[in-house]
Amino acid sequence: MLNILFMKWESLLSLKRFGDTNKRIRIEQDNLRLGFEVDYDRIVFSNAFRSMQDKTQVIPFSKTDFVHTRLTHSLEVSVVGRSIGRLAGKAILDKYPHLKHSLGYQPNDFGAITAAASLAHDIGNPPFGHSGEKAIGHFFLEGKGAQYKSQLNALEYQDLCDFEGNANGLKILTDSLPGTEGGLRLSYATLGTFVKYPKASLPHKPTAHVADKKFGYFQAQAPFFKDLATELTLDDNGKYLRHPLAFLVEAADDICYTIIDFEDGINLGWISEDYALEYLINLVRDRIDTKKYAQLSYKPQRLSYLRALAINSLIQDAVQIFLENETAILAGSFQSALLEKSQFKAQIEDIINLSVKNIYQSKEVIQKEVVGHRAITILLENYTQAAVHKLQGNEHTFDKLLLSLVPEGTPLVSENLYQTLLNVSCFVASLSDGKALRMAQDIGGSNH
Repeated sequence: MLNILFMKWESLLSLKRFGDTNKRIRIEQDNLRLGFEVDYDRIVFSNAFRSMQDKTQVIPFSKTDFVHTRLTHSLEVSVVGRSIGRLAGKAILDKYPHLKHSLGYQPNDFGAITAAASLAHDIGNPPFGHSGEKAIGHFFLEGKGAQYKSQLNALEYQDLCDFEGNANGLKILTDSLPGTEGGLRLSYATLGTFVKYPKASLPHKPTAHVADKKFGYFQAQAPFFKDLATELTLDDNGKYLRHPLAFLVEAADDICYTIIDFEDGINLGWISEDYALEYLINLVRDRIDTKKYAQLSYKPQRLSYLRALAINSLIQDAVQIFLENETAILAGSFQSALLEKSQFKAQIEDIINLSVKNIYQSKEVIQKEVVGHRAITILLENYTQAAVHKLQGNEHTFDKLLLSLVPEGTPLVSENLYQTLLNVSCFVASLSDGKALRMAQDIGGSNH
């Protein structure tokens, strides 16, 4: 069956922002202060981005050596994303010259969009990594939060039981508060690129498409997401398609966590350097400058050289796969992550398997995840109870004390139960690892 182009680059690169009354035209933009670059700046200066400096990437509470936090990981993903975006953008403009000559788009536009979306890709993740997401979900599925099931519809309850950092990220970027309508007011192109999973929490993984693996927006954001998808030509008769540049963000993230998490394991001494060098050499064997490599006297130098070579090789490979499949991607029929098609897939899997064994499943990581799970549970037990009591008009003295600790301007109690429970979950998710742990310790357990 022939691929029918559904999405159009002219729409996918929309400069529209929330609340716009006039159409923004690329050729009329100030190249010294390009709209897509403004997106990057707004994310960097946001409180949610800054809080990631104390959020777990892989190893919680690590103070012994430098390891990556969500913030340093996101910065590196944005650098890789920018390179991938520029390379892909140049080829797309060569293929569709009217985008450049008639509309004014440049390769750097693609790089700026991808870099901004990459920078924000983890902005909604709770403390303590993915175990934090599971802790929130567990609270509503099997913990004290299960008591609210009968008062919510299926989609609302699923949003909470499968609490998703990606959906929370969209909420952070777009949620209107008094005085800041539309959140950070990023361009629709960047917001569309940010959403890796353009679906609601139900149905669960309806297809094998990588875009259906998780979900990307809460029911509270469903009306805005529909508007976003319509503007970007992502709405295919009610089914939302993934923005093509989201594949590039995903690839940038995959490249960084494959190589950089591996490097963290080496720096912590959990993976031997000799072993690590062997695995990285397998990935870049055909690209090593043997003369240059032989001149590197120290293992850290060799590791740094191989890391840079590996990242560059994977960037070039991801771009090539994207361009070879661009027609299918625009049609919404390309179903896998780009690196699933990589010529280096076997070597990538070897590195990831070693990281899983030596890092992700290490005793130190698991022990600290247990501490984090308990902290999040304590916070949710107390703050959901306090917020619901206030919503119902029967808050206790302890509830008032707890709610007074919530930072000014943070939405918590809303007009209905779903929005209130979601706000509490998002508040807990906004906390850094250290802040969540300290607050839970101060509360000291469940409030009975």
